[in-house]
Amino acid sequence: MVYVDSSFLVSLYVTDRHSPGSRQRVLSAPRMWFTPLHHAEWAHALGQHVFRKSLSSSEALALNNQLEVDRASGLWHEIGLPEDAFALCADLANRYGPKLGVRTLDSLHVACALELKAEQFWTFDERQGKLAKAEGLKPG
Repeated sequence: MVYVDSSFLVSLYVTDRHSPGSRQRVLSAPRMWFTPLHHAEWAHALGQHVFRKSLSSSEALALNNQLEVDRASGLWHEIGLPEDAFALCADLANRYGPKLGVRTLDSLHVACALELKAEQFWTFDERQGKLAKAEGLKPG
């Protein structure tokens, strides 16, 4: 199983400089986790794109509909937030925050991946990638 962070998720659907690479990687992914954290960050990302006028409301709605189709088709493996994710997130912050400068959502995504026993962790965030690697997660 593959755990993707929000930057990767958004690049799959909203065209940006990372989109070609993310879309290519997904072709080889067995399945990817989708948690309530992904859902919340997805909604905020679409809202930010509309706010910045890089997407219209109708474009955002169409992208959201595509994500829902992909969720229904089983592309995403739906799972709740792991029970110990927040405790592990705080532990990661204590151990790596001073060295890597990771933010809460960075370490929460990595904590979720670790708790879910993900085989790979895909992100476009450099600090988050360093944290995932330090914890033994394989990049995509």
